[in-house]
Amino acid sequence: MLKSILIANRGEIALRVARTCREMGIRTVAACSSADRDSAVARFADETVVIGPAAPRRSYLNIPAVIEAALMSGAEGVHPGYGFLSEDPDFAEVCQAHGLTFVGPPAEVMTRLGDKAGTRTIMAAAGLPTVPGSTGAVPDEATAREVAAAVGYPVIVKAVAGGGGRGMRVVHAPEDLADAFRECVASARAVFGDGRVYLERFVEPARHVEVQVLCDRHGGGVHLGARDCSVQRRHQKLVEETPPPGLPAPLVERMCEAAVRGALAVGFTGAGTFEFLVSGDEFFFIEINCRIQVEHPVTEMVTGVDLVREQINVAAGLPLDTAPVRMRGAALECRVNAEDPRRGFAPTPGTLTEFEPPGGPFTRVDTHARPGWTVTPDYDSLLAKVVVWAPDRAGAIARMDRALSEFRVGGPGVRTTVGVLREVLADPRFASASHDTSLLDGLLP
Repeated sequence: MLKSILIANRGEIALRVARTCREMGIRTVAACSSADRDSAVARFADETVVIGPAAPRRSYLNIPAVIEAALMSGAEGVHPGYGFLSEDPDFAEVCQAHGLTFVGPPAEVMTRLGDKAGTRTIMAAAGLPTVPGSTGAVPDEATAREVAAAVGYPVIVKAVAGGGGRGMRVVHAPEDLADAFRECVASARAVFGDGRVYLERFVEPARHVEVQVLCDRHGGGVHLGARDCSVQRRHQKLVEETPPPGLPAPLVERMCEAAVRGALAVGFTGAGTFEFLVSGDEFFFIEINCRIQVEHPVTEMVTGVDLVREQINVAAGLPLDTAPVRMRGAALECRVNAEDPRRGFAPTPGTLTEFEPPGGPFTRVDTHARPGWTVTPDYDSLLAKVVVWAPDRAGAIARMDRALSEFRVGGPGVRTTVGVLREVLADPRFASASHDTSLLDGLLP
């Protein structure tokens, strides 16, 4: 078992990882930027190392700085959380070269799965249904027109190295394809350093459903059920729940079995998420996330499984218990972001003068914020994740609305998503589970 872990992340996920490490008796080192030297995880960890200034490329994305911090602090392993370096195969490879255990899949597996277009081909070979589209990266506009004509409009142009809802453009008509293609290539090159893109048919209406998997280094794999992530803004999730409401149990079980089959086919290890689109009685594989997900707490609430603990155990070489995981009740997560929903979810940085999260039965809040904490424009706008459990979905919705009504957060210029989240919960389409990924478009002007 690992005796010390450096946490190469910030915010709520860094604190979340540190708490599990403490319960496991593992010494923690927080790698922080200068802007986060007084953060929640810096206060909680056994040791803190400042790795650079606020700008992520000079701190949390600075591989040499993170490795140096791990080595000088005596850490045996590195937990990357989500975002930043969590799915960077180069980082995983450098960790291994320096004798550090990377808490995640092997570098070679992440390299294969980091190419979203190539992953489609791999999963199709493993028997997973994929959305009709290009068989690999699309080299030019002419090829893009040919693929779009073959699969039919609307189509979505995606970055090969994309993730987190970025690097995507939906195209509804042929005359709009050229501009969307060029914009997506430029955006992908700027954000990911890789301008390659691919095309898929844009499935609408559709539900976005993902399956949580765990795999060990001994060929064992298990799923922990599915989550519905259909409430999104700009292809990024706002509300997640499990089990996916309104979907036939046999359909969900087929998705879960397909996810485990796909994971084992590529030699995946650790915690990962297989994402699917569901339309009618069909489901289509879209991508794999090789890391812990923002929304992992909803799965923990219905299974009682600590996913971060399992990640660490797998990284240490321990085998999984691959018996079917029992799931009880329903769980719901809402992301409270420092954003203004009425201005296109524009970030609203500022200093929090008030921050009082909710409590109560079966209510969990994962957060790093506090009164006096400054939300900077350098990082993601997530303030807190409010997670609730109840015996059934109706009870979970009522509990979440109660919890959000208690949340007190504000400061000069700071706006949050609390209001629009409550609008989602009150919407008849959400309550009846007849919603899809377009729900927010109808709620906001």
